[in-house]
Amino acid sequence: MSIDLIASILTQTLIYSAPLILTALGGVFSERSGIVNVGLEGIMVMGAFTSIVFNLEMYDQLGAITPWLGILVGGLAGVAFALLHAVATINFRADHIISGTVMNLMAPALAVFLVKAIYGKGQTDNINGTLGYFSFPVLKDIPVIGPIFFKDTFLPAYVAILIAVLAWFIIFKTKFGLRLRSVGEHPQAADTLGINVYLMRYSGVLISGFLGGMGGAVFAQSISGRFAITTIAGQGFISMAAMIFGKWNPLGAMGAALFFGFAQNISIAGSKLPIISSIPDVYLQSAPYVLTILVLVIFLGKASGPKANGTNYIKSK
Repeated sequence: MSIDLIASILTQTLIYSAPLILTALGGVFSERSGIVNVGLEGIMVMGAFTSIVFNLEMYDQLGAITPWLGILVGGLAGVAFALLHAVATINFRADHIISGTVMNLMAPALAVFLVKAIYGKGQTDNINGTLGYFSFPVLKDIPVIGPIFFKDTFLPAYVAILIAVLAWFIIFKTKFGLRLRSVGEHPQAADTLGINVYLMRYSGVLISGFLGGMGGAVFAQSISGRFAITTIAGQGFISMAAMIFGKWNPLGAMGAALFFGFAQNISIAGSKLPIISSIPDVYLQSAPYVLTILVLVIFLGKASGPKANGTNYIKSK
C-alpha cells in the first residue's frame, strides 16, 4: 500500500470518526451522572439541522469561519433539546429509555417540518462552506509521518480527540468529575455529603446535549453537506455502542469511535483495497451497523456501567 492510500484511509476514517467521538463523549457524561441517554440520535439530528440552516443563512456574511461557528450553534441546539430529556427524567422521573426514544422520534419530524416551513421543501440545499481539509504547518513536512497524519487531514477530528483527553481529565481528575461519578454510582450517599444530585445530573445531560449537537453539526457539514431526514441515519446509535464498547471511559469511547469510523470508511472505500474489494458492496455498506449490533450484544451484558444509571432519584428516600 502506498503512503498516499494509507493517508487517504486515515483521513477518511477521521472524518467519519469525529462526529462519533463527540457524541459518544456526550453519552459518557450523561450516563456517568446516572441518566441513560438513548436520545443521542435525536440530539445529533437537531445539531445537524441547526448547523446547516446557520451555514446556509450566514455563509455570505461570515465566510470560512461559518462551519466552525455552525458547530457551536449545533451544540447549543443540542443543549436545548437535551434539556427536554433532563426535565423529563430528573424532575418528572420519566423512564429514561422512553424519554430518549421520544426524542429520537420527535427530532427528525420536527427538523423536516421546520425545513419545509423555512425552505418550502423536504431538504435543504447543499452548503457552500464545509469543514474541509487542513495541513499542520511544519508537522506536515515530517518524512512519512507528516503526509499520513498532518497533511490534508481533518482538523475537527483532532479537536475531538483533544476533547476526549480533556473529558477524561475532567471526569477522573477533578472535583466536578468525582461528584458526577458519585451521583451516577450512589446518589443517596452523594446527597448526604452535600452534593446536589439534581444539579450534577442536569450538568451531565446538558454537556451530553452540547457534545452530541456538535457531533451532528460536524457530520452534516463534512459528510452530508445538507440536511434531510436521512442525514444522521443511525450515527447516534453507533455512538452509544462506542460509549458502551469503551466502558463509559472517554478514552475508551474515543478508541471505539475510531474503530466504528474505520468500519464506515471501509464500507465506502473498500473497493480500493486488496481482498476487501472482492466483498460485495451490500455487505460492506451494512458492516458498520452489523458491528454495532454485535458490540451491543457481546459487550452490553459484560460492560459494567454506573450502578445508578437509569435509576430516578427521589431526594426524600
